Amino acid sequence: MTVIEPSGSQAWPRRRPASIRDVARLAGVSHQTVSRVLNGNPSIRDATKSRVLAAMDELQFRPSRAARMLSRQRSQTIGILAAAVGGHYGPASSVSAVEDAARERGYYATVAHLASVGPNAISAAITDLLSQDVEGIVIVAPRITVLSLLAALPMTVPIVAAQGEPHNASGIPVASVNQEAGARMVLEHLIQRGHSRILHVAGPPDWNDAQLRLRAYRTTLAEAGLPASPPLFGDWTADSGFEIGRALTKDGADSARPQLPFTAVFSSNDQMALGLIHAFRAAGLDVPRDVSIVGFDDIPESAHFWPPLTTVRQDFRNLGVRCVTMLLDAIHRAGDPAAAPDTSISSVVEPQLVIRDSVSWVLPGPATGSQHLYGEETLRQVAAQSQAIAGVLACSSSTRRRPRGRSRTNSVGMPPTTAWRAGSDGPGAREDCLIIHPT
Repeated sequence: MTVIEPSGSQAWPRRRPASIRDVARLAGVSHQTVSRVLNGNPSIRDATKSRVLAAMDELQFRPSRAARMLSRQRSQTIGILAAAVGGHYGPASSVSAVEDAARERGYYATVAHLASVGPNAISAAITDLLSQDVEGIVIVAPRITVLSLLAALPMTVPIVAAQGEPHNASGIPVASVNQEAGARMVLEHLIQRGHSRILHVAGPPDWNDAQLRLRAYRTTLAEAGLPASPPLFGDWTADSGFEIGRALTKDGADSARPQLPFTAVFSSNDQMALGLIHAFRAAGLDVPRDVSIVGFDDIPESAHFWPPLTTVRQDFRNLGVRCVTMLLDAIHRAGDPAAAPDTSISSVVEPQLVIRDSVSWVLPGPATGSQHLYGEETLRQVAAQSQAIAGVLACSSSTRRRPRGRSRTNSVGMPPTTAWRAGSDGPGAREDCLIIHPT
C-alpha cells in the first residue's frame, strides 16, 4: 500500500510544541507558577502542583533543557570519564548504570571515552567535560594509573570514582563493589567443597579489580593453610582464557585425559572462564568432574554456559546509584560550604556468589589420602558421615533446596554467609542457582 502525503495547501498542519504559557493556561495558573513547579520549589501547594503536572501530561509538554539551565543557572549535567572501557563487561556496565542513575535524579550525563590512559589524553578529556559545564564527574577508570594522574590535575568540580581502592585513589572519593569479599566467597565455596589445589587466572596486572581479586586469592588461601599457585594473567577475553587452558593441558596432550596439578580454577572474569571450559573440553576433560571452574561478574550468558557457571554477581545498578548520590552530595556541599557530608551514603556494594553447576566436590581417597572428584549424587550418600567438609550444599539444577535464611560458620574460619534460593522470598534474580550473600 502506498501512502501519499498531501502537499501544498492540503499539507497536514504540524503541531506546535506546547510552551510553558500553554501549560499555565490549561492549569489555570501563572507561567511563573509552572516555572516554580519545574524547579521543584517547595512553596507550591500539592493541589496546584498536581494540576500543573496533569496539564503537562495532557499537552505532552517537554521543558527545554537550555531554558532550565538558564532559569536555574546550573547545567543539570554530570560528566563520565570512561577510561579503557571498550567491550569489557564491568566498566561498560558501570557507565550505563551511572547514566541511568543520573537520569533518575533529573541529570543529563555526557560521556568522554579515553582511547588511551596517558596524561595528555586524560587532561584533554577532562577539559572537554568541563567545557560542557558539567557540575561533577564520575570516573570509570579500571586501570590503576588513571586515578593518580587525575589527582594531579586541577579540578574545579567534584569527582567520584567508580571502583578502585580508597587508599590508592589519591584522595578521590570511591564507590565500589567489594572485590575482595567476592573473591573470598569464591575461595570459601571451593574450600568447602574440598578443593585444596586452586589455580587463579587473573586479569591484567594494571587493573584495580584484578589486583584486588588476586590479593584476596592469596590471603584467603593463606588463612586456610593452603598453597597459592603463581597466577596466570589473561586479558579478560575468552581467547586469553582458551590459550591459558591449552597451555595448562599441553603436557598431557598425548593422553586421553590430562592429569592436572590442580582441581579447581578461579577465573577473574566469566569470559576467561568460558575460554578455559572450551580448552579443557577440547583436551578431553570434563567440567566439573575433572576440574571445577568459578568466574566473576555473572554476565547474562554465564547461566547458559555448559555447565552453567558458578560466579560472583556485581550489582552495577546499585553501584551507579551510589556514585551519583555521592557526587550530588559533593555538588550540594560545594555550593554550601557549611553543609556536612551525608554520612548515610555507603560507598561499598556487596557482591553475591551465584552457585550453579561448574563446581564438583573433592573428597580424600580411602587409602592414600589423595583427592578424588565426586558428583552431587555420590556426595549426598557420604555427606552425613563426612566431617571434613562444611558449608553450603548447592544443588544442581536437577535438584532444588528450600532457601536457608540462617548464618553459618565454616571449618576454615571464613565469614558466615546467608543462602537464598533464587526465586524464593529472599533476594535472587535467576532460577537454577543458589545465591550467597555476605552477612
